[in-house]
Amino acid sequence: MRSRIVAATAEVFAEHGSNGLSVALILERSGIARPTFYRYFANAQEPLQVLLDESDRALVDGLRVAIEVTDNETDMWIAGIDAYLQWASDRGPTLRPLYAELHDPSSPVSAHREHTLDLLRSRLAARLSDLGRTTPQPIDLDVLLNVFEYIGFRVALAGPGDEAGTAWGRARMARVALAILNTPEDLPRETA
Repeated sequence: MRSRIVAATAEVFAEHGSNGLSVALILERSGIARPTFYRYFANAQEPLQVLLDESDRALVDGLRVAIEVTDNETDMWIAGIDAYLQWASDRGPTLRPLYAELHDPSSPVSAHREHTLDLLRSRLAARLSDLGRTTPQPIDLDVLLNVFEYIGFRVALAGPGDEAGTAWGRARMARVALAILNTPEDLPRETA
């Protein structure tokens, strides 16, 4: 029943965002009675928090696994990009309000975003350090993650099956990662 309520909350959130979320709409969508809802949750924000927690966990865990599967830095970035694009695709219709509310401090999404960015930033820095790379400045990682958010959103908007759009997004994300994270030592030197 709890999962059913969270699924109904995801549908309502996808249509109305967090500001339009209400117990009445969740009840209507889930087809359950009010007492049943209140047996599991105290208000409409609680199942939304469960939904956001699950989304955050899926992103962080997916990227963690992807970047730790290889010691080859290029393969690591490709796996990380693919994991991010898969996460975005898996969010389906909830991605629109999720991204729309990322920078709205009054939205519960914004607090989740900050927490998730902190986790991703520290994990990426640690992994790059493990690979013997210079730890990027936090602002560089923020730029990288913000670009990934935007491109992931654009690719996910196109919908599943848009292979050309996914390839475009993957290529742009890789370019940005290389541009931001490469050091002068990474650039090929001319030989005289």
